[in-house]
Amino acid sequence: MKHTYKITGMSCTGCKNHVEGILQKVEGVTGVIVDLEKEEAEVEMDNHVSLEKLQKAFEDDGGHYGIELPRHDKGHENRSCCSSGKDSHTLHHRKADEKTSGSGSGVYYCPMHCEGDKTYDKPGSCPVCGMDLVEAPSLAKKKTKYTCPMHPEVVKDEPGSCPICGMDLVPVEADEEEEDETYKKLLRKFKIAVVFTLPVFLIAMSEMLPGDPLAKLMPWKYWNWVQFALSLPVVFYATWMFFERAYRSVVTWNLNMFTLIGIGAGVAWLFSLAGLLFPGVFPDQFKSHSGTVYVYFEAATVILTLVLLGQLLEARAHGKTNSSIKELLKLAPNNATKIVNGKEQVVNVESVNKGDLLKVRPGEKIPVDGVVKEGGSAVDESMISGEPIPVDKKAGDKVSSGTINGNSSFVMIAEKVGSETLLSQIIEMVNTASRSRAPIQKLADRISGYFVPIVVLIAVITFIVWAVYGPQPAYVFAFVNAIAVLIIACPCALGLATPMSVMVGVGKGAQSGVLIKNAEALERMNKIDVVIIDKTGTVTEGKPSVEKVVATGEPDESNVLRKTVSLNNHSEHPLAQATMRYAEEKGITPGPVTDFESVTGKGVIAHVEPHGHGAQTKLEQGNKVLLALGNEKLMEQVGTEIPSEVKKKVKEEQQQGKTVSYLSEDGKVLGFVVISDKIKETSRDAIRKLQDEGLEVVMLTGDNEDTARAVSETLNLNGFKAQMLPEDKQKEVKYLQASGKKVAMAGDGINDAPALAQADIGIAMGTGTDVAIESAEITLVKGDLRGIAKARMLSHKVMRNIKENLFFALAYNTLGIPVAAGVLYPFFGLLLSPMIAALAMSFSSVSVIANSLRLRTAKIE
Repeated sequence: MKHTYKITGMSCTGCKNHVEGILQKVEGVTGVIVDLEKEEAEVEMDNHVSLEKLQKAFEDDGGHYGIELPRHDKGHENRSCCSSGKDSHTLHHRKADEKTSGSGSGVYYCPMHCEGDKTYDKPGSCPVCGMDLVEAPSLAKKKTKYTCPMHPEVVKDEPGSCPICGMDLVPVEADEEEEDETYKKLLRKFKIAVVFTLPVFLIAMSEMLPGDPLAKLMPWKYWNWVQFALSLPVVFYATWMFFERAYRSVVTWNLNMFTLIGIGAGVAWLFSLAGLLFPGVFPDQFKSHSGTVYVYFEAATVILTLVLLGQLLEARAHGKTNSSIKELLKLAPNNATKIVNGKEQVVNVESVNKGDLLKVRPGEKIPVDGVVKEGGSAVDESMISGEPIPVDKKAGDKVSSGTINGNSSFVMIAEKVGSETLLSQIIEMVNTASRSRAPIQKLADRISGYFVPIVVLIAVITFIVWAVYGPQPAYVFAFVNAIAVLIIACPCALGLATPMSVMVGVGKGAQSGVLIKNAEALERMNKIDVVIIDKTGTVTEGKPSVEKVVATGEPDESNVLRKTVSLNNHSEHPLAQATMRYAEEKGITPGPVTDFESVTGKGVIAHVEPHGHGAQTKLEQGNKVLLALGNEKLMEQVGTEIPSEVKKKVKEEQQQGKTVSYLSEDGKVLGFVVISDKIKETSRDAIRKLQDEGLEVVMLTGDNEDTARAVSETLNLNGFKAQMLPEDKQKEVKYLQASGKKVAMAGDGINDAPALAQADIGIAMGTGTDVAIESAEITLVKGDLRGIAKARMLSHKVMRNIKENLFFALAYNTLGIPVAAGVLYPFFGLLLSPMIAALAMSFSSVSVIANSLRLRTAKIE
């Protein structure tokens, strides 16, 4: 039984997953599906589980979420989004009609994924690390507006003619790529910071010039006041957000990069202000030859401005890391040509409904997913499948949104629109995977947890050592070097090392027809030892055709075929569809059947009414004839004995790699159907590539031993097993895992779903069933085994890129902090200025992102 409940308190996918986890642990609950948008949970249970019991499960978890019976008379309050149980940030549900700024989705996330896949509905900074939130790209586009080239005051939502002059309206061209709001805000603040920081820096440096020219204009104590005044816009406007983030990090004890910046720059600025106001309290060590206290307004402003520059460059770089998603977004067409009452009219793609007839002209993008009804063309699917060669489409073939029509027009029927289209699903999957966390990120998380306190401790030790053992003025050296230690340390380089590579890598995969469900799958793919493949639809084309129908008894071949298609008329299996096509060519129509049943991994059975003499008597007795179509196991199940001469004929066909289905009626074999399914031209090359990398490739199929052996020998597989039921495939995966193997399973059918779910990595053919795709972590859009080799290569390159990033971040901090502390001074007399330290820190994160961006040009073929 199933019940639907209202869930309160959910605000993100993290909440959704947490709620599912709570409900699945309740005794008696067998299945849970949570809908975040509807704020509902569909709970399946063997026996009724009381609402009170479900409510108690939520209360035991901390009461962050609530469950109640559906109600429509009143709303509910939003609660804190806290899938981890921490009340870290309050979110607000977005209403369907709520408008968001910018051209993106209105969904924001932390680029360092501090809280997993948690998202926010407003821009701002991450409550954990302080980084600016990034807006996720979205397929939701602003509608194209149309205007008259002669009368720009005319603006319409749809194309047409100008009501004033009659000219055709043209699209209002928007910016090709609108700049991100965060980037524009940072750029504006950076310009202001530079305008005021530059004179502060020049004033401070002029003291080092021969003759000290500024001192001749007025005493240095006045110049210090000028520096103070110029620093105010920098500290209290352009970079004040850094101090806000530093304060919040200390209050919440989520210590991060801004903690160190806030302490370092803040101490330098406050020290300088104190030197201006109370110069008499400072010892002579802190005073210059002119008697004024050394001030560090230039250090504070330059540090803050350089950090702002780093944030600006990061904001620009973040836009490039999801450029693959943006490229996919560009594929989505704005308009479609709809056929209404025989007339063509151009409409916005959002107004296309299922069942609409659409005309696609040469060179146009296909607006939605559907089926070709009339005509045909070559369609360029490279942007979705990664395959450069156009695919010929004819009546009955499926076409996908965003692919580009060739040089012929055709009429199609819309089947999937809006978020249901393949392009929309790809974009959603890529977006979700980009925000997921790879297991290797735990290393960076552990280091980051201790990083800031250790850096602060090193800064304190640096100050003490220099104050005690340093040359005169010892306190000045101690102060400056302690600040340099705080400023040069960069925990965000560690935090960005993994998510940046994952984001770019997932986008790269999508462009090549390899869809990664999450970052963990991307990492685990690199550790695979064995690849298990299915046969039909995976190794073979999955478009089987009937070679012949053989009658072995009294009925002739046409009768055997009629009974066969009568059974297969209710089946969606590729083999069934092949017999239906064959019967249609022969002009044979299916007859009525009752009690149809599909026996997974074996075949189909049904009852038919007997015909001929005595039929009425049988029917009155409630007897019907049992028809069965399938493999040898099904024949055993229905009690049919196969004559040896029939077995011999079947075996001869199977030894040639063909599939044979027996047809029996009330325990007697009537004949068999011979079906061939061509091996994909790409399968041999893909399997060889995998084997060259040291992987074992094994085939598990429900087909017979002889057919499986023929295919295995043709492809030179490492092994095969035939006549495998779904549970047998799952057991084989478990056996290999128990022997220490890391297993990837590739399949396309419902019977592959258990094994796909059990495997370390499930790989679904995009041409297969939705069940298989849902059960898998990787989907190959093209349904081509070469995609496995691509996924493997992509995984290898992403993991290497992550390790490079982590090495750079660790090496940078390991070397930079001691240098800033002054370890080179006793040997080479070298010290690191806090301003140079700020420049190095700012570019460390940018360097990590730049290295991640190299994945965009990586070859994974």
